[in-house]
Amino acid sequence: MALSLSRRLLAQTARRAVQARITPSIRAPAVAVRWQSTQPVTRDSMTGEFTSKPDIDASRLELVKNTSPKSPPSPQSLVFGHTFTDHMLAIEWTLADGWGVPKIMPYGPFSIQPSSTVLHYCQSVFEGLKAYRDENGKVTLFRPDMNMKRMVRSAQRVALPAFDGAELLKLIKKLVALDAHWIPQVPGYSLYIRPTLIGNMHALGVGPPNKALLFVICSPVGPYYKNGFKPVKLLATTNYVRAVPGGTGSYKLGANYAPCLIPQAEAMAQGYDQNLWLLGPEHHLTEVGTMNLFVALKRDDGSVELVTPPLEDVVLPGVTRDSVLALARDHAAGKLKLNLPSNLVVSERPITMKEVKAAADSGKLLEVFGSGTAAIVCPVKAIGYLGKDIAIPVGEQGMGPITKTVLDEIVKRQLGVVESDWSVTVMEK
Repeated sequence: MALSLSRRLLAQTARRAVQARITPSIRAPAVAVRWQSTQPVTRDSMTGEFTSKPDIDASRLELVKNTSPKSPPSPQSLVFGHTFTDHMLAIEWTLADGWGVPKIMPYGPFSIQPSSTVLHYCQSVFEGLKAYRDENGKVTLFRPDMNMKRMVRSAQRVALPAFDGAELLKLIKKLVALDAHWIPQVPGYSLYIRPTLIGNMHALGVGPPNKALLFVICSPVGPYYKNGFKPVKLLATTNYVRAVPGGTGSYKLGANYAPCLIPQAEAMAQGYDQNLWLLGPEHHLTEVGTMNLFVALKRDDGSVELVTPPLEDVVLPGVTRDSVLALARDHAAGKLKLNLPSNLVVSERPITMKEVKAAADSGKLLEVFGSGTAAIVCPVKAIGYLGKDIAIPVGEQGMGPITKTVLDEIVKRQLGVVESDWSVTVMEK
């Protein structure tokens, strides 16, 4: 019976994958991901009961307010990811009934069975995004549609149910608005939002789950660099591989993170701050720890090239990465006038440690930085490679001019200083 159920679930998952036109690469995310519902949900005209499996529907929200709310701590005491707001969002899914009623409820523990598939086979995906509050009390999210698209894509990769990302976003806005007073009204502070989806079938055996749980929690956080920017040293890892072609490196899965802990600890034991993940015998650069990577080079013709490794199916499609590329490309095309080189060339292409070392030796390595939601950018001052350190210019401010401009421009759009459709309003005041 268990085998029969597993086969049925596998067949249904395969059909969903074909219908969603999932591809092994992210080169064409627009056709690979369904993040908004395309199938109408129907009800019986007499009884009102569903006659098709419902998707996530924000209009069905049930709200139970916390009757014992906490007082937000002082901003100075915050440690990233250790403090949580008064409420959380939870939505259950079953193969038989589709997505259930969304519920915003008091933050607290929930119960799962010891046989739950997430505990045994790590069927979990998650996202990380932030809400910001300006000096007038306006609360905004930064490019949340990209997080929804990526979460749906990740879910489909590990046979978890897809969902209407636009409806989930409506619910996240309601949750953030309810707990908006937890966002410190201090420059550099924000509300970190963690949507998570787990497989919750109560049975052993590798296969698509017949139950799942989506939940969202929120945590007030301070600036990544409380005492100013500190450039980091990287260890180019040749003993470990984060991701390979055809694998899951370009998906935001829980399973991708635990294997990084030992390489990270070994790098720190050698006096470095983080890993630089390499791939293949030619040592292609991929990511910095859990961040995307950018390298600025001076070319022979005098132009400046900003390089980031291509996504393919190895590199995670970061929201901040995409933002850096969009700003740099608009500047290079003359659509924006930013404090970047006038002869800037923006490239998504393979780059190896051999090329980085040669550029450093010839004085053509200008900057290296990581990008991600938590830090926005992270300047790099050295890369340890094959027993030697490659020095990278960072300047008196701890970061190069390209890194500084990218940081400033993204922050302006996050806080609404510069009008942008990247900034999505949650509440005005």
